[in-house]
Amino acid sequence: MQVILKADVKNLGQVGAVINVKDGYARNFLIPKGLAIEANPKNIKSLEHEKRKIEDIVRKNKLSAENLLSRLNDLTLTIKAKAGEEEKLFGSITSMDIVEALKNHGFVIDKRKVLLEEPIKRLGDYSINIKIHQNIVAKVNIKVVAE
Repeated sequence: MQVILKADVKNLGQVGAVINVKDGYARNFLIPKGLAIEANPKNIKSLEHEKRKIEDIVRKNKLSAENLLSRLNDLTLTIKAKAGEEEKLFGSITSMDIVEALKNHGFVIDKRKVLLEEPIKRLGDYSINIKIHQNIVAKVNIKVVAE
């Protein structure tokens, strides 16, 4: 029986793949769990339509991500923090602090998108990566100064 996968199935295929499986496997497992639908002409045509819609959405998201990339690469954030001797901070600058500074400049970024290996604990200039899209990473310059 031919089915169209509606979700990724381990050792079988990815979303949108048209595959041949045994009738029992399709009727008793894939279709009842909502992992697949029968591959008839109507479903194949609707799958092609859905793929085109998804491709359009992905293209639009990528264009907006590239626009955001150019705006973020030109940005330098200044974060004030209390510092002691030898330019050590009392506490540290975390990804949440960076998100707040970005929010003050009009950028709404999720804190999980800030690729900070470890918190910043000293004054100085830093270059931080922010993942905007699957393969698009922006570099934001951060200047940590004493209050």
